[in-house]
Amino acid sequence: MISVKDAEGTPYDAAKHSGVYGLQKITEAQSKRTTVCYSYFQPDGGAEMCPSPKERVYYVVKGSVTVSGKDEKHVLNEGDCVYIAPGEERDMVINNGKPAEVLVLIVSV
Repeated sequence: MISVKDAEGTPYDAAKHSGVYGLQKITEAQSKRTTVCYSYFQPDGGAEMCPSPKERVYYVVKGSVTVSGKDEKHVLNEGDCVYIAPGEERDMVINNGKPAEVLVLIVSV
């Protein structure tokens, strides 16, 4: 088992993201395939459209975000989540001019 307390984690800069502060809570080095991150997005933050070779789940803890793919758009509020398959393009914008917090699960396939 791996236990991580609330304020623990390693700060990281996510590529193609803006207005975000993130903490890696669990890394692949610890778990073998899974990375768990907690992202704090500012009202003007978000992520550019791009694919990832890994599976991802975004779980909105606080606030509201819109995650868009090539031909789809998902508005996610507190308690909502979205699964993103490997290679699937996505971007993210923060809604309502308020900060958002997102738990990100990343799994290597």
